[in-house]
Amino acid sequence: MSIEEKIKLFGMSHQMMERDLDRVEKTHSLDLQRELSQQPDLDETYYPQFDQAVRKEAAGMAIHYQLFYCLEKSIRQLVKGKLEAEHGSNWWNKTVPEEIRKNASDNLQKEIDSGVTPRSTDELDYATFGELGEIVRANWTTFSDTFNSQKAFTKIMASLNVLRGPIAHCSPLAPDEVVRLQITLRDWFRLME
Repeated sequence: MSIEEKIKLFGMSHQMMERDLDRVEKTHSLDLQRELSQQPDLDETYYPQFDQAVRKEAAGMAIHYQLFYCLEKSIRQLVKGKLEAEHGSNWWNKTVPEEIRKNASDNLQKEIDSGVTPRSTDELDYATFGELGEIVRANWTTFSDTFNSQKAFTKIMASLNVLRGPIAHCSPLAPDEVVRLQITLRDWFRLME
């Protein structure tokens, strides 16, 4: 077999394998992440001007940011969903402590006054992560069927809030804190068993 035939055979084998993997992904609703690059286009003008060490650190922190982003969004959805289901469309005014409502309103107004596009039309998105825990504790009867212990919930939310700091404020997580984040996430999901 000539080198050209081997190359053709290799190419055909690769195409067949790609089709098989496409079928497996579709059948089992999987994403095997076979795309060459799933990163959004980075700003080619400014991004290269940042120090390579900072870019490397940012790439390493990206997964922790994504993980916390998903966690925080899911907690916000859970809080809103349960309170709205139990108390109706006026759940915000009925169930959220006044101090948190005022803080969220102030945060929204600051955003409007700064001239940037508001991040959301949902008041809950203007409450801090720590305030989410306060809302749940103030409405524990609504959440007691979701979380198996109020004391554990308070402890885990406090740990997550501390871990959130470096992730949200552009500081690298120390290796021990990466492990702590993984353990705390396990604790979070165990809390809902």
